[in-house]
Amino acid sequence: MTASVERRGTGPIKCVVWDLDNTLWDGVLLEDGEVTLRPGVAEVVRVLDERGILQSIASRNHSEAAIEQLERFGLRDYFLAPQIGWNPKSESVAAIAETLNIGIDTLALIDDQSFEREEVSFSHPGVLCLDARDVAGIPEMPVFTPRFVTEDSRNRRSMYLGSELRDAAQREFGGTSEDFLATLDMTFVITPAAEADLRRAEELSVRTNQLNSTGITYSYEELREFVRSPDHLLLVAGLDDRFGSYGKIGLGLVERGAEIWTLKLLLMSCRVMSRGVGTVLLNHIMRLARDAGVRLQAEFLPNDRNRVMFVTYRFAGFQEVGTRDGLQILESDLGHIQDPPAYLTVRTG
Repeated sequence: MTASVERRGTGPIKCVVWDLDNTLWDGVLLEDGEVTLRPGVAEVVRVLDERGILQSIASRNHSEAAIEQLERFGLRDYFLAPQIGWNPKSESVAAIAETLNIGIDTLALIDDQSFEREEVSFSHPGVLCLDARDVAGIPEMPVFTPRFVTEDSRNRRSMYLGSELRDAAQREFGGTSEDFLATLDMTFVITPAAEADLRRAEELSVRTNQLNSTGITYSYEELREFVRSPDHLLLVAGLDDRFGSYGKIGLGLVERGAEIWTLKLLLMSCRVMSRGVGTVLLNHIMRLARDAGVRLQAEFLPNDRNRVMFVTYRFAGFQEVGTRDGLQILESDLGHIQDPPAYLTVRTG
């Protein structure tokens, strides 16, 4: 099976966006009144969900009628941030990416109409556009087949649903943003990576490209060697609150020299940046370096996607001190290390 148009994005697909009429179901809902689920579609939806690939809807349709039909098919809960209305598909796809806070080049669109696919492809060349006739082969495509399926993968949709509940609670909250965060009872946990964490660590490395300090990805085997190496420290971070778990959301890789520690990789899931926890892992590493009596440097590769990560370093007092192998070298004097926010409980292991 091949995509109907060239895709410029090269990373894994994080979200599949479905058209409805003659794509997810056979028939046109507003014309035929009754439609039937296309053979094999429900199984594809369930397989993608189990692999941790999010799913949404972009359909020119009457929203209420379409949602009711999805509920009759027992599929409504699989689709996040559905865009059902009369906007151009390119606008709907962009709205889904923004709502889910993922790069638009990590989306795939399935649509039976070549015009719709071409319109999306023209506006968003990184989106993978597929003909609805190719649905049966989707589970076999490499971009839909992650190397590992972790517990976080299997729970990804429920994590996003928990995020929707948080957002709804925040909209109803009358106080400041910081006051709201204090109501969440958040716990941030930082531990050295164990063997059981490595599959998720690889997944974080591969999937996180907006808040990745160097853009470098590491395989399971490479990460395992770092865990076993006395000269490296691999840390994983997780976050929980009263609405549930965010899963493992942060990764830090430190190369420990006798006089200088080098932060080779710092990444954080985009899902938690609005929770005010973006500097917690970095500050923990800074404390470890200070207590060890060493200097702390960090490798950084600036690009148009990870500017927030650069701001995180600068906010923590890092300054550029040189370059090495095409990377900026940043360093902190470790003179001022921020305490965690008052609304956050931090646990370390």
